[in-house]
Amino acid sequence: MSAPAPTTFAEIRKLLGELPGPGLKAGEAARAREAVLTKPPGALGRLEELTLWLATWQDRHPPRVERPYIAVFAGNHGIAARGVSAYPAEVTQQMVRNFIDGGAAVNQLSTLAGADLRVYELALDEPTRDFTQAPAMDEDDCARAIAYGMMAVESGIDLLCLGEMGIGNTASAAALCLALFGGAASDWTGRGTGIDDARLAHKTALIEAAAAKHRAAMSDPLEVLRHLGGFELAAILGAILAARLARTPVVLDGFACTAAAAVLHVLDGHGLDHCLVAHKSVEPGHARLLKRIGKRPLLDLDMRLGEASGSVLAVPLLKAACACHSGMASFAEAGVSGPG
Repeated sequence: MSAPAPTTFAEIRKLLGELPGPGLKAGEAARAREAVLTKPPGALGRLEELTLWLATWQDRHPPRVERPYIAVFAGNHGIAARGVSAYPAEVTQQMVRNFIDGGAAVNQLSTLAGADLRVYELALDEPTRDFTQAPAMDEDDCARAIAYGMMAVESGIDLLCLGEMGIGNTASAAALCLALFGGAASDWTGRGTGIDDARLAHKTALIEAAAAKHRAAMSDPLEVLRHLGGFELAAILGAILAARLARTPVVLDGFACTAAAAVLHVLDGHGLDHCLVAHKSVEPGHARLLKRIGKRPLLDLDMRLGEASGSVLAVPLLKAACACHSGMASFAEAGVSGPG
């Protein structure tokens, strides 16, 4: 990333005007090669779409997935103290230790995919405020979290997979979606870590109350993030911005990760063109959110773990797409007759 990380919302808005567009020549080269490979047109289905997407946003042909990078951002939420999760807030720190020790699902999946995994902690001993009582973050804190996420995007990587860890973050994600897209709180609120019906009703009521309390600030997506988001969700937004500047395609994980990305979608309708969503979470708001931002997930495995577990599953598929695109013979090379 060549541009300095922003420190104010004004700088973030200015940065939006500097985001590079697609690499059209690389995309056309990928499309032209697909047309002469030894297969019927479109026979590899979405693998062909993935190759075109990678070439376009890496701005090179052939595309490659040789240095995939997994970034997991961890933050604590003040709303967790209100009983919106089946687990206490200290689990965030405990799970971060588990990531570092190699004991989580994402560690196993990252090793299998041949991807480098890094975990980024955001002031775990200083949670955001309870957003039913006050804005979750000050502008300075939110902007710093965005900048931190931007700085996590290392040079030389060719694919960025994002994820999060934070007890209470599905409540924050639901509140963000409600503020950004409207509807009812129940449309966006799910069971998260597995809460029962009574706690789900409690969680839904808190989200509805928070949206009502902060309604005056809801016309600005960055203010929505500041009032209802979390440090790790702000960092995800920053990482998406930095990846765009570095021409690095991004794979998003589940509901919370996609909700953070949705802030950029509302700011700029093309802001997520370099992103794909790895899977559809069982959180009920995720399917609705995917329709709003126009993203079709690669997988639907009934997952709801977070921690980039879904996004890393996309890495082998993207590697497969590149291998077929680069390694297959053309009709002319193989001496195979093309379509008549």
